[in-house]
Amino acid sequence: METASLKIIFKPETLAAASMENQFLPASLTIQRFTGAALNDHLEDVARLRIEVFRDFPYLYDGTMDYERKYLQTYVRCPQAVVVVAFADGEVVGASTAIPLQFEEANFRKPFTDNGYDPAEVFYCAESVLRQDYRGKGLGVRFFEEREAHARSLGDFRYYAFCSVVRPPEHPLRPAGYQPLDRFWQQRGYQKHPELRASYSWKDIDQPHETSKQLEFWLKSIRTSTSDQSS
Repeated sequence: METASLKIIFKPETLAAASMENQFLPASLTIQRFTGAALNDHLEDVARLRIEVFRDFPYLYDGTMDYERKYLQTYVRCPQAVVVVAFADGEVVGASTAIPLQFEEANFRKPFTDNGYDPAEVFYCAESVLRQDYRGKGLGVRFFEEREAHARSLGDFRYYAFCSVVRPPEHPLRPAGYQPLDRFWQQRGYQKHPELRASYSWKDIDQPHETSKQLEFWLKSIRTSTSDQSS
């Protein structure tokens, strides 16, 4: 199994346009890609961060360390998967996962096969989590860029994809003034595909048991994005 990792170090001013916000960032941030067993050294920290961030709306995920350890082993076992981790002063402050769709669970592959897509041609950008203090500073963009670069290094993909959880506008835990990230995703070149939906169950923080959630996929053509970059 592949155990390599790639480290890239950025100064705060390279992560976003100059702004007063950058004065609150550490002198340097480290963005590092992990593949295979190299992730194990940081698996516990990534698991804790996922539980912390995913408690917020719209996920409302009441996670456990046991489940997260098991879930993240999927990325350790798959040589083509990648986990991008952001460090500030040695502390994990963000993480982003991605894996070829053909290695995901069947209920994630089914919407694609039902609509004529080959899962072997789709690179699935699974999830991103980022501490509140580090949002809006360019790290979310960097997570997409790193995962997409990893997919291009593997080759043989036609699409990047991710999914978002669908919550009703009247949900009782929806914060006042909440804005979904649709505009950010559209700026990254992704388009919503309502015909591509999956169901997944987890326990919400305000519920006694797991309930099924609807997930909606977004796609971006790799060939189009590559040709745009070269033009």
